[in-house]
Amino acid sequence: MNPSQNVFHLSAAGQVEVVQDTLMLTLTSTREGAEAAAVQAELRKALDSALAEVKKSAQAGEMDVRTGSFSVNPRYGKEGKINGWQGRVELILEGRDFPRITQAAARATTMSIGNISFGLSREQRAKVQTEAQAQAIERFKARAIEITKAFGFANYSLREVTVDASDSGFPGPRPMAMEARSFSKSADAAPVAVEPGKSIVQVNVSGSVQAR
Repeated sequence: MNPSQNVFHLSAAGQVEVVQDTLMLTLTSTREGAEAAAVQAELRKALDSALAEVKKSAQAGEMDVRTGSFSVNPRYGKEGKINGWQGRVELILEGRDFPRITQAAARATTMSIGNISFGLSREQRAKVQTEAQAQAIERFKARAIEITKAFGFANYSLREVTVDASDSGFPGPRPMAMEARSFSKSADAAPVAVEPGKSIVQVNVSGSVQAR
C-alpha cells in the first residue's frame, strides 16, 4: 500500500475536573518616606518580623515560605522632581495545608494580605493528567475505528501521534485585599477564610492513521 494513501488526520481530548489543592498567599507591606534608606529599613523591619513569625509554622509541602519582590522607587512631584520614595515588599506562603497558611498569615501582623490564588500540586496534576490522557487515547482509538469503518476499511495502523496537556483554573470565592495592619502584634487576629476553586486538566491527542 502506498504510504500516503488512505491516511486520516484526527484528534481527541480527555478532560478531568479536580478541586485545587494548593494555596498561594502573598503578604505585602508598603512604605513611603523622604529618604530611600529609611523606607528600605522600614520594609526590612516589617519583612523580618513577619518572616520570623511564619517560619514557626513552615513545613515542606504543607507550607513553604519564600520572599517575593522587594523594591524602593522614587516618587515624583508635579515638576518631575523626586519628592520622596515608596517601597513594597512581598512574603509568599504556599502549600497544601490551608489552615496552617491562613493562621500563619494572621499572626504576621506587620504585613497585609495582597493576593490569594489556588492551583494544583505536582502530584495531583500528574495523577489527573494520567486520567485525562487515558480518556483521550481511548477516544482517539474509537474515533479512528469509526472513521476507517465509515470509509469501508476493516482496520487501521497508527502513523504518528502527539500528546499535549494543559490545565485551566476556575477560582472559588476570594477575599478582597485586606487593609494594612498595625506594626504591633494583635492577639485576636483572625485567619482569612479561603475556598479553592476547580481546575480542568485537558489532554489532547492528535495524529494520523492509515486505513487498511
